[in-house]
Amino acid sequence: MFRRREPVPFAFIAEADKYRSNVTPPPRERATAGQIMGRALIGATLVAGLVGSLLFGLPALSPEQSPASTQQSEAADGR
Repeated sequence: MFRRREPVPFAFIAEADKYRSNVTPPPRERATAGQIMGRALIGATLVAGLVGSLLFGLPALSPEQSPASTQQSEAADGR
């Protein structure tokens, strides 16, 4: 049912360093001024959104503030 497989010679892996290419890839294109400004604007928008959510969310999370008056229904007034 199960056949024994032939051993695979792995000598080619040890010799692979000899066959590396000496061709260098082309240099990366530099980003234009518009692309840099666009990335900076997106980053500033994200930071401003996080800071804004933090500023609006902190008062809601502070436990020291208690409600000024408790709400009661009219049924609790005893009419």
